[in-house]
Amino acid sequence: MPQDRTFNVLWLQAASCGGCTMSALAAEDGGLMRALGRFGIRLLWHPSLSEESGAEAVAILDDVAAGRVALDGLCIEGAVLDGPDGSGRFQMLSGTGRSMKDWIKTLAPRARHVVAIGSCAAYGGVPSAGINPTDAVGLQFAAWEPGGALGGHFRSASGMPVINISGCAPHPGWVVETLAALALDDTNPDDLDTLGRPRAIADHLAHHGCSRNEFYEFKASAARPSDRGCLMENLGCRATQAPGDCNLRRWNGFGSCTDGGFTCINCTSPGFESPAGPFQETAKVAGIPVGLPVDMPKAWFVALAALSKSATPQRVRANAHADHVVVPPARRPPKLP
Repeated sequence: MPQDRTFNVLWLQAASCGGCTMSALAAEDGGLMRALGRFGIRLLWHPSLSEESGAEAVAILDDVAAGRVALDGLCIEGAVLDGPDGSGRFQMLSGTGRSMKDWIKTLAPRARHVVAIGSCAAYGGVPSAGINPTDAVGLQFAAWEPGGALGGHFRSASGMPVINISGCAPHPGWVVETLAALALDDTNPDDLDTLGRPRAIADHLAHHGCSRNEFYEFKASAARPSDRGCLMENLGCRATQAPGDCNLRRWNGFGSCTDGGFTCINCTSPGFESPAGPFQETAKVAGIPVGLPVDMPKAWFVALAALSKSATPQRVRANAHADHVVVPPARRPPKLP
């Protein structure tokens, strides 16, 4: 992209609760608009943040669709409603007489990059849960399957597939950094994983950096959300399977789901909205969790868990079932060789 002009972004909300926007607003200390401005990113229009409404907003969309205004990034928040019968008319864009699906399919080829903001836009998310009466899909995926509203073979003007900043909601840093990389022309298809997620984020797991990792190592498990122990064995935590650096960069510089006592539900992956059981219960077969850490054979996990539990220090065992530190670490001088 030439560096003598701004990077124009149009942000539309499809079938969305608005949570992705709420998350993005907390970007950095100065908020979303200042963070984007540092990289020359200009928000052409956002339905919740822009002053323009009615005819003024429609005029902006018309100018982009006609090519009178350059579109560098088309950001879609929320799932695309394909129904009824493929018409997309379950969600109409007010004042235009056209469905949101129709607008997205018109604008996407104009965009240099198309970005799915959140797991609903990426894979269908919550609107696609259950029997999915609205036929909600993601932009380029329907759950795990390529396709979605734009089709598996869609490529934007830059030759890139849809870039999926998944999460429910995604970390504000993921949004700003992805758009910044696009504005700096520093992204190519190899920077995305097989589900279209930026690898800078998805090559990590939510488990990495979790404040409960000592309890995980000894399989000292929490029995209640208020306990300090590991949330995997009993309370349904899927951080060992969930792509994302949520615990390496804390939300708002301070906390994360697991820090707050709520289990990781793997919201960055397709299908998280329809788990095998209740979100805060661990599905088990013969006492063994169904959802094991990625890349770990079941036999290894069983052997490791048995060994770890037998070696659990009393301090860790006691603290795992309390809501505060009951037994502090030992205070003694280190042993010299």
